[in-house]
Amino acid sequence: MDGRIVQWIESKYRGLREELSEFTRRRWAAVEAVSLGRGGVSAVSAATGLAHSTIRRGIRELNGGATPPDGRERRQGAGRKRLDVLDPALKLSLERLVEPESRWDPQSPLRWTCKSTRRLAKELTAQGHAVGPTTVRHLLKAAGYSLQANRKTREGETHPDRDAQFRHINRRVQAQQRQGQPAVSVDTKKKEPLGKMKNPGSEWRPKRKPREVNVHDFPDPRKGKAVPYGVYDLSHNEAWVSVGVSSDTAEFAVETIRAWWKRLGRRRHPAARRLLITADSGGSNSCRNRLWKVELQKLSNEIGLEIEVCHFPPGTSKWNKIEHRLFCHVTRNWRGRPLETYEIVVNLIGSTTTESGLTVHAELDAGTYEKGRKVSDEEFAAIDLKPSGFHGEWNYVIRPNA
Repeated sequence: MDGRIVQWIESKYRGLREELSEFTRRRWAAVEAVSLGRGGVSAVSAATGLAHSTIRRGIRELNGGATPPDGRERRQGAGRKRLDVLDPALKLSLERLVEPESRWDPQSPLRWTCKSTRRLAKELTAQGHAVGPTTVRHLLKAAGYSLQANRKTREGETHPDRDAQFRHINRRVQAQQRQGQPAVSVDTKKKEPLGKMKNPGSEWRPKRKPREVNVHDFPDPRKGKAVPYGVYDLSHNEAWVSVGVSSDTAEFAVETIRAWWKRLGRRRHPAARRLLITADSGGSNSCRNRLWKVELQKLSNEIGLEIEVCHFPPGTSKWNKIEHRLFCHVTRNWRGRPLETYEIVVNLIGSTTTESGLTVHAELDAGTYEKGRKVSDEEFAAIDLKPSGFHGEWNYVIRPNA
């Protein structure tokens, strides 16, 4: 048949193709083939790419007046069967690969590998199931699976008196506040290596002008690390952060509390008789750290206050108020900003604010604090330490020496 006719049919098909369903496409092709007469089926097939059998089926439906039952494009049961129908064992084999250690075979070939759809399809094919990555993805979604990242929810072993300690801390803080006495939350924020390194998050900048940072985030020992230790006043929504240049030790922690008292605390609490400190059970302010208690005794002697300490149970550091009243806002404030110098770190911390009125004061602490400093038994015995009747290892009062 004339090539011009084929081109003419092709041009019409291009204009209609997006609007046609499977049923109407077949009917339209049949009408065109019948109107062309002899050789019409071949001409329409060449112009549209439809199979001869499809066009002839349309002609039969056209002559018989057939319509799709119940508005369907195909008759009931038509079309290629799904692989999980043709291969009933496919779903079970897939689940054995996805969750081998918890439900099926601990010695699964994918026990220690990344379970990508491509790898799963390859292993299923090796087991005799002809399947591709796309089908594997559809089967996983149909079975209720989705891509899941790790979630930080496990806090380690739960102490049987965890909730009781939380209630004890809450009662002590409320009692301090009712009496107009200071109560603070203390902790160390994550150490930050200095330099032109990528900081998670983003900030508004001119289009196509991001801040350029190093390809590899290798710490530069010449630039050092910033060690932020914070003191958050639970009554005044105010915080003090000392940015250390040395080590995160108990001496550094207590020096930060001393700086807070001298700069902020004694003005905010002029009638103070006792200072309550809530802290984690680990790190530089650990409940087992003898140097922490020795340094607190020195602070108590210096400022003339009793110092009461309540430690959170092990594995519950995220419950410490300073984490979600201060440190999370500091992280938000410096997102997308390379922490190149100590000055930048101090300024970004000091400029942190919230809609609830948080005020942050930050200062660089250039002191050197020795790691691994030992406390003799004589030094420890000189502490005027009074353990609480409830978990004295977590709750205790240090009084000024006579």
